Formats: sequence, C-alpha cells, structure tokens
Amino acid sequence: MLPAKKGGNVMGYITKNYTEQGGNRTVIGGELDIIEPGQLKINGSPLTSASNQADSVAVDVPGLVSDFNSLLAKLKLAGLMKDE
Repeated sequence: MLPAKKGGNVMGYITKNYTEQGGNRTVIGGELDIIEPGQLKINGSPLTSASNQADSVAVDVPGLVSDFNSLLAKLKLAGLMKDE
C-alpha cells in the first residue's frame, strides 16, 4: 500500500484492492492470484479454463457453424456460459 499524504502528513493509505463496508462488494484494482487449493466459483460452480478451440479452416457456412458450435460447447463445459 502507498501512504497517502496531505500537506506532508500521512493521513491513511491508498489501496488497489478492498472490500466495501458490509462485505457485499470487493474491488480488485491489482492482480488476483489464486493458488492451490483455492478456487474461483460462480454460483457455487468452479470457474475453469475452456479447452482450446483450434482455428477454423472452414471453407463454407456449415463448416463454420460446426466450428462455432464446438466453441460454444467448450465454453459451456468450462462454466463460462450457461447451458440452457
């Protein structure tokens, strides 16, 4: 944390990361580093990386639709998109 100065006197601290009064909102202005065994969850489900989607080599619209649907499936499987 950096000391906040006003008129040469230390008045408090400036911080990039903080939780507001009551704990309902946390602001991350710096880097959030989650180490094992920590997890980031959304509505109780762990957030994970999506599987790699290869670059499309589609030469027609049906091929592009297939590649796009594969990407959507990977995003849903990783929990980055709701599966409705």
